[in-house]
Amino acid sequence: MAKILFVVTGADHWTLADGTAHPTGFWAEEAVTPYQIFTGAGHEVVVATPGGVVPTVDRASLAPDVNGGQEGADKVAAGLEAFEELRRPVALEDVDPEAYDAVFYPGGHGPMEDLSADPASGRLLTATLASGRPLGVVCHAPAALLAATGPDGVNAFAGYRLTGFTNTEEAQAGFADKAKWLLQDRLVALGTDFQEGEPWAPFVITDRNLVTGQNPASAAPLAEELLRRIG
Repeated sequence: MAKILFVVTGADHWTLADGTAHPTGFWAEEAVTPYQIFTGAGHEVVVATPGGVVPTVDRASLAPDVNGGQEGADKVAAGLEAFEELRRPVALEDVDPEAYDAVFYPGGHGPMEDLSADPASGRLLTATLASGRPLGVVCHAPAALLAATGPDGVNAFAGYRLTGFTNTEEAQAGFADKAKWLLQDRLVALGTDFQEGEPWAPFVITDRNLVTGQNPASAAPLAEELLRRIG
């Protein structure tokens, strides 16, 4: 049995360019589906958040129209209710990377608010990447990679092939013109080799021990790839 760390945003809002606090958090499908895949394979999941706060789900991620209808929404809601570890997270600052066999970051707009500048998360990402242990990051969660920059100003992920929520998807979601910055632009500026699939379709990129997914639909195939790597 492997022990897998879920690093989840502690933010309940995303500050837009005009200063508006847009309600957000983590995206339900991106946490629930990998959780079910990992625990279904007999692995243990531990949740960590900044400060150990209980994470907030983005209410928009529970709507039928983003879950393929009411039946899908009900399944996600039930999965969220069964995900008890979300209600007793550990403090990200206290996490020992050596204690985990793999690390996974679900998305939602929340990571744009807190994990993008969280030094504890940045250290964890850098250590996990260097260790060779599987590291999975999906949708908006690659915003956390922005904090993995060393004292020399070089980001640990520079030169890596990866993906994340694209400018096209952000525009179609209605936030591209409202955001302070766009994830794809920041990742490209870091020196990553950003890859872009079709909007909203599953798209997963692997480079060494890093596995990234573009959007919510990519959460399941990303988790399955991590599962293969965990063994």
